[in-house]
Amino acid sequence: MAYMEISAGSRIQEKIEWADTCFNKYKKILLEDKKSSQLLDDFEKASSESFKEMHEIGLVNQCRQCEEEEGGGCCGAGIENRYSGTLLLINRLMGVKLPSDRPDSKSCFFLGPKGCTLRARHVICINYICKKITDNIPEKNINHLRNKEGLEIEILFILNERIKTILRNLK
Repeated sequence: MAYMEISAGSRIQEKIEWADTCFNKYKKILLEDKKSSQLLDDFEKASSESFKEMHEIGLVNQCRQCEEEEGGGCCGAGIENRYSGTLLLINRLMGVKLPSDRPDSKSCFFLGPKGCTLRARHVICINYICKKITDNIPEKNINHLRNKEGLEIEILFILNERIKTILRNLK
């Protein structure tokens, strides 16, 4: 079976199935590609730095409080529809087991009990910060986080394009 891309408009379960199939079929090729492997390592470091910064400035606690105690949250049902099959495949390459169903009908498909279950997130999930948080966290801390997120997003974009190119060349 030749590689076939999945539509951005596909249901999330179809995108997950596509990512799992590609992972099982092409992981060796993708992980043995030196450029992809280096980008995965670089991305892991950049995203770890962003997550560390999010914890240090208190953003994670504020998001958790909003979700658990105030009944709100930015990770609502439907946000998962922004995810591409390739982005989900990147998560598989990073060791993430994608869920088979939604844990909470009001929340994102990928929101687990301890936050996002993905390691490679959509740019809106990386970059969006609500007004409540920007009002409560000093601007210099937000700016420092933004710098780290910028690197994370840049590497993720390059990695995403690299993987798509490799998969297209398998035809």
